[in-house]
Amino acid sequence: MAVLNALRGWSPAQKNTVIASYLGWTLDAFDFFLLVFVLKDVTKEFGVEESHVALAITLTLACRPLGAFIFGRLADRFGRRPILMLDVGLYSMLGFATAFAPNLTSFLVIRALFGVAMGGEWGIGASLTMESVRQESRGMVSGLLQSGYPTGYLLASVVYGLVYNTIGWRGMFMVGALPALLVLYIRRYVPESPGWNAQRARQGNILTVLARHWGTAIYAIVLMTAFNFFSHGTQDIYPRFLQGQHGFSVHEVTTIAVIYNIGAIVGGWTFGLWSQSLGRRRMIMIGAVLSLPVVYLWAYSTTMVGLACGAFLMQVCVQGAWGVIPAHLNELSPPDARATFPGTVYQLGNFIASSNAVLQTTIAKNEGGNYAFALASVAVAAAVAIFVLTAVGREARDAKLS
Repeated sequence: MAVLNALRGWSPAQKNTVIASYLGWTLDAFDFFLLVFVLKDVTKEFGVEESHVALAITLTLACRPLGAFIFGRLADRFGRRPILMLDVGLYSMLGFATAFAPNLTSFLVIRALFGVAMGGEWGIGASLTMESVRQESRGMVSGLLQSGYPTGYLLASVVYGLVYNTIGWRGMFMVGALPALLVLYIRRYVPESPGWNAQRARQGNILTVLARHWGTAIYAIVLMTAFNFFSHGTQDIYPRFLQGQHGFSVHEVTTIAVIYNIGAIVGGWTFGLWSQSLGRRRMIMIGAVLSLPVVYLWAYSTTMVGLACGAFLMQVCVQGAWGVIPAHLNELSPPDARATFPGTVYQLGNFIASSNAVLQTTIAKNEGGNYAFALASVAVAAAVAIFVLTAVGREARDAKLS
């Protein structure tokens, strides 16, 4: 019933906007997560240590704040729609270019540039969507939009399982060019955001905006740092954990990845929807608390069934909390910098948490290859931090966005 109420009265333009923003984040995540399945292959190809290749994940995450700021300012100045098309085209091209990297250095450079393009998509898509839908629909749409991230991970898992043995790791990245087709859809069906105003955009000054709202900005950056350790700490190295510590095959890793990404999608949708009635902060805190008893099953199970169940439940909690974030950050955002503020604070949190892949592989190495300890320690610390930070924050679900 809540879903039907949220959907009632939507115009074709609103539906197309939500679809385009969801697909933009889905395909962005798809290009990103291709790498986590082929770390071993790239390591072998270039003849380096795995931590050196894991640096590509760190660079991608570290460069995302730059992209969020650049593309966010462009979107605040020139409109959400044209800059979203530009951004989608760039990250598709750079995902495709990864397949042709001749050595580790060029591979790292391309993935860093991909991070710039990837960083721009979330903030623009979230602001375009939240400004276009009705207030009572924001919770559901927030969960849907954020579930694009695990949906992209799910697609990467399926592609890995279906075609990896045929096309290899370079062929996997060639598939990354397909998101460019989304540009055509946006151009044809998606209108400009009703919340964007050209005259106000010309008058806006990001330094003035940040000076007025510096406390909110610092709080949001710290919160998103904890959130990014929560998500990347439970996702990025997990396939490597299943391959290396448990010796699972490509098929087994793919099966578990599909299962836990379904859990992530379920969590994002349900928690986002419930946040409309129960509040953004309350649902975030519930997700963080529920993840704690799941950690042991997720990291220390010894069977495939146990690990799959633990991974499913963990991602329900992690992405459930995340499903509230697109709405929550846009509601906290200053209105004259809404394309810049949410994406930039989100990606600055990503920048601070970008060391996660190297951190977890290093912890595992120091613990004699014990990836379970590395995964569990980061997940617990992040969940506790999110609970505390959210508890001292403010609720803004009734903010006017359009």
